[in-house]
Amino acid sequence: MAETATFTVRVPVDLKRRLDQLAKAADRSRSWLATDALQHYVEDQQWQLAEIEAGMQDADAGRVVPHEKVERWLKSWGGKRKLRPPTCK
Repeated sequence: MAETATFTVRVPVDLKRRLDQLAKAADRSRSWLATDALQHYVEDQQWQLAEIEAGMQDADAGRVVPHEKVERWLKSWGGKRKLRPPTCK
């Protein structure tokens, strides 16, 4: 089992009540639900920040698609002749 630590967090009273109701309905502890939610949140945020960093590195290296090409491609959606997605320079 993974090592654990305890920390305190203040939440609105209504959120705690809803979490308690959910814990009861799911037959899980409030702590388990909060840990699961935090785990997913942290993973999502780490993924998003890594993708932003990768995108910034691509932009710095000149691997970009000009706005005009993307706009033209998007405007072709739903038309008679959908254009192929633009590629990086």
